[in-house]
Amino acid sequence: MLTIIAFIVAILLLVSLHELGHLIVARLCGVKVLRFSIGFGKPFFRYQRAGIEWCLAPIPLGGYVKMVDTREGDVNPDDLPYAFDRQHPLKRIAIVVAGPLTNLILAAILYTASFGIGGVTQLKPWIGMVEQGSVAERAGFKPEDRITSVNGETVTDWADAQTKIMLNLDSGTVQVAVTTPTGQQAIRSLNIAGTTAAKEAAQSGYIGLVPSKVTNRIGAVLPDSVAAKAGLQVGDTLLSINGVKVTSWQQWVEIIRANAGAKLDISFARNNQIQTTSLRPDSVQQNGEIIGQIGIGAMRDEVWEKQIRQHYQPNLTQAIRLAFQRTWDYISMTLSLFGKLLTGQASLHYLSGPLTIADVAGKTAALGWQSYTEFLALVSISLGVLNLLPIPMLDGGHFMYYAVEWIRGKPLSLRVQEIGLRIGMGAMLMLMLVAFFNDITRLFG
Repeated sequence: MLTIIAFIVAILLLVSLHELGHLIVARLCGVKVLRFSIGFGKPFFRYQRAGIEWCLAPIPLGGYVKMVDTREGDVNPDDLPYAFDRQHPLKRIAIVVAGPLTNLILAAILYTASFGIGGVTQLKPWIGMVEQGSVAERAGFKPEDRITSVNGETVTDWADAQTKIMLNLDSGTVQVAVTTPTGQQAIRSLNIAGTTAAKEAAQSGYIGLVPSKVTNRIGAVLPDSVAAKAGLQVGDTLLSINGVKVTSWQQWVEIIRANAGAKLDISFARNNQIQTTSLRPDSVQQNGEIIGQIGIGAMRDEVWEKQIRQHYQPNLTQAIRLAFQRTWDYISMTLSLFGKLLTGQASLHYLSGPLTIADVAGKTAALGWQSYTEFLALVSISLGVLNLLPIPMLDGGHFMYYAVEWIRGKPLSLRVQEIGLRIGMGAMLMLMLVAFFNDITRLFG
């Protein structure tokens, strides 16, 4: 239910403000607006006010503003001066770019609110754990490596390092410069372009690197789980399994996974006293194999967390500056991704659709208002940049047509525009199909 509500709020806010940008500038330019719709398809809600029909429609993939336009049918002679296609090209350009620009401005406002009220939290680009058998481990990454640059580009925090690594995986070898725990400089090379590993990394956004560290203490116990029934509690420190000393949480996980259904004798410490218990891990099927699970989670290493986590409260001026910097960084990142997709340097598996957006909306909403606000800002940037791409049917395609008309002094022929529209519709349909396929694979595959 939280996921559904968070997704609906996101769509209503981002799409309605995008279309409202078109509407306001259209009215300022003297164009008559007939309908304002959130969603596509037959409207299930209509409301008439100020000469505009306000609608909600069932397909939540966008919205539209319908204006008087002689190309779409007969127009009342009295309305001809207010027809969209009768306006100067500069006015039409202003109208079509107003929606995407509204999204970009909204993102900066949302980031300002997040930073100004909740403060700024950054993770240093330091590696806490490296998953065994992962792409990262095979590349030589070690716990406590401190990432300094990716392909020669300096990184500022964990998110920046992760983004630069992921966006370059399909471009060839990724050279990650690190400072080791002993202070030495080293290069970790990732060379998985075109492989199944690269495809899986694009789908999951993960190559085996984790900024946090965990201890051998239990941080969570699921109700009615095997661990709960065996008497294990939050705060217990795991010591051994069947007499084998457990030195890391990863070792503990591997033993549990490999012993589905087997009896295990557990030794643990509670309140400085050593205790024992026995349990049998549940047998669970995962990726075609049977593994053991008992229903507990690790406790984070608080000492390490204090070293890598930086939190500060900026003033209003600083919050605005940081917000515009973050917005620009994500605009650049999004454009870079589209460029890599176009040249084949990035996998199509990076594309996401409404199912992934809904899933992340629910997860960020569960984390709190600040995570959800920054999620809305990021999606708003993606929506704004996507619509500015020079693809016929999108706002950027219309901008391209009207810019050419302004320069030439006359519009492109209807034939050329129709061909461009068909190409644009084909391209968008293909992108939507790929995005839906990725969503289904990512969430249910």
